[in-house]
Amino acid sequence: MKITISIQALKWFKDEMGVGKGDNVKFYTQFYGSSPVQQSYSLGFSKEDPINIIASTELDGILFFVEETDLWYFDGHDLSVEYNEQADELEFNYIKP
Repeated sequence: MKITISIQALKWFKDEMGVGKGDNVKFYTQFYGSSPVQQSYSLGFSKEDPINIIASTELDGILFFVEETDLWYFDGHDLSVEYNEQADELEFNYIKP
């Protein structure tokens, strides 16, 4: 599994969550909502230290990651995080490699 974060999304994380060099952002499964890859589940994120990373990427000293326990959610898809300027929010895209 591959994780990509756009420059605009990185800026959003810095501005809205106050993350910076040395911080960690975990993407995790939430039991509500819906997504293109799982019914009744959506993707959340929080500033947390990793325990058992299955996929990660680092930008400007910030580690973005997914734990092994949440790999099932992605159903073989890569994660691309973009910033939607019109909606002023992050957008998660699931890409089948």
